[in-house]
Amino acid sequence: MYQRHDPEGWDHWSRVMSNSVKFLRKDATFVPEVRSPTVRRRELGALLRKLRTDNGLTVEQAAERLLVSPSKLSRMETGQGVTSARDIRDLCTLYGITDEAQRDHLMKLAAEGRRRAWWQSYELGYATYVGLESEAMAISAFQSSVVHGLLQTAEYARALDKGTLPLPGPDQIELQIEAKLTRQRILTREDPPKFSVVLDEAALHRIVGGRLVMAAQLAKILDVAALPNVSVRILAYGVGAHPALESNFTILGLPDPTPGVVFVEGLIGSTYLDRDEDLVRYQIIFRKLESIALSPQGSQELIGKFLRYYEGGLEAVRKA
Repeated sequence: MYQRHDPEGWDHWSRVMSNSVKFLRKDATFVPEVRSPTVRRRELGALLRKLRTDNGLTVEQAAERLLVSPSKLSRMETGQGVTSARDIRDLCTLYGITDEAQRDHLMKLAAEGRRRAWWQSYELGYATYVGLESEAMAISAFQSSVVHGLLQTAEYARALDKGTLPLPGPDQIELQIEAKLTRQRILTREDPPKFSVVLDEAALHRIVGGRLVMAAQLAKILDVAALPNVSVRILAYGVGAHPALESNFTILGLPDPTPGVVFVEGLIGSTYLDRDEDLVRYQIIFRKLESIALSPQGSQELIGKFLRYYEGGLEAVRKA
């Protein structure tokens, strides 16, 4: 049977959600942990990679001296593997790190990287992304056909999940919705990230879950767009072809020294890109999308028009 995780303080935007999921109040004190073990592992990996290259060693050479496999060392350097205290001790010896403060910092990052995060109990297929998103300082996203997860209502998300293949079980759908709503808290935390999203107009036309679900969804988008750290723009059909016509992506700007990441979604899986050239390319594309999309005010007006249509039909739009 489905067991609700039920972190306290959920009822934010409750007017547009079903009663089956609670929401965060604007004055709630519960906020998911900020220090993400995923980001700690990536930060540690970046430091370890720099130490190795500063010593003029290849992955294979360093791995041979450490008596570990190159794949293990590579996973530590990319933040995909867990680094133990013994690993840090051996790496510091190999790289000649004698400064106690530096060694302690590496040890602390390794320990924080081994901690269990709130999202791990949900067994999400995109747990790595959530770990990065939870500590992002800036989130820039383009969605070509559906509403971005940070903007979704519970009913809209539920309708999306019921349209996937293979179809998740009811319990798993509810867990995924809880996780998504918990993610959304980053937008109203004490030090929220700057969230800029460009939605293709198709997301307004596609009726997910029915007219009432769409009305509630668009009402929530307008609510979130009113936050000072959020920008929502609509890419109108009239723009025609554009650089991201067949793509969905999110650029995550992370605190130094952790490199930023581009998360690219696809039917056959998702890809994480962190090379400098990839980040620059997607940043250029996103700035282009923002420049050809409607202004935030124009976008809100268009969303409001669709909201009135879903609430009352064409007559409501004509009278507005």
